[in-house]
Amino acid sequence: MGEQDLIHLEVAYCRMHADMNEMSDQTRFPDPALAPYDIALVPVRGRISWLRVPMRLSVRPLATALAALCLALGGCAMPPPADDPDAVAEYKETNDPLEPTNRVFYAVNDALDTVILRPIALGYRAVLPSPVRTGVHNVLNNLGTPVTLANDLMQGNSRRAGDTMSRFLLNTTLGIGGLIDVAAERGIPDHPADFGMTLAVWGVGDGVFLFLPVLGPTNPRDAVGFGMDSFVLDPWGWVGHGNTVRNLRYGRTALSAVDARAMVLDDFDKVKAQALDPYATIRSLARQYRTKQIDDARNDVTPQAVKKTP
Repeated sequence: MGEQDLIHLEVAYCRMHADMNEMSDQTRFPDPALAPYDIALVPVRGRISWLRVPMRLSVRPLATALAALCLALGGCAMPPPADDPDAVAEYKETNDPLEPTNRVFYAVNDALDTVILRPIALGYRAVLPSPVRTGVHNVLNNLGTPVTLANDLMQGNSRRAGDTMSRFLLNTTLGIGGLIDVAAERGIPDHPADFGMTLAVWGVGDGVFLFLPVLGPTNPRDAVGFGMDSFVLDPWGWVGHGNTVRNLRYGRTALSAVDARAMVLDDFDKVKAQALDPYATIRSLARQYRTKQIDDARNDVTPQAVKKTP
């Protein structure tokens, strides 16, 4: 699909609940038999294709995925000529065929970070003293322990799973709900474990590099893992109903984002100030960091504790 195709591409959908005569000429479908169906129309170069899907199978996710795929394909980096082996090797090493699109999303994320998240993180660090920020970080980390434990078990890391369970019991009880990291003080440091790492241990490849809105640097495998951790493995998403519970979940998500951003304020500022190409530097650092996490999980290694204040 070329650029002109993308320019003229639109994805629209509607449900035929209303009488056909009440619809305008622009939205009337040619076949009334389509009424009990969801419709996706894709005009490319003046040709209309109708996608007919029963109402019980919503077409909205399909249409959204189709649009995202088309945009991604339209933003592909052109491979170098085969007669330039150095360029071909570099292209394969970076594994970033969607670089033009990824750079657009990087710019969007960077703008949102500059205007919203970084100022909030700076204010968070300025207002709350270090012990309070550390306590908040510990509580948030403790709340994520069930997800870590589930992935430790799925990765077959019984020793790591034992450490995770010990950390949760010690920090929840003696650590006053996780406010104090008693386990680390007793020689049981924290370690990461998520479903993206689990998939990697199972042999699933990472795929191409992606820079997604909000999520930042990732890849298809880890993006799927993030969804699994957030919506399936996290038990706090199953507990309770109502506005209060929902607001607590939103608050936890927002506070986690601010805490994570505050942890890397200085490091990220240095990258942006010193790197000739911040996007390429972040891509490289993210991959190295992720590779180290996965290697530790495969080799059943617990990283040494590094005390860092949010």
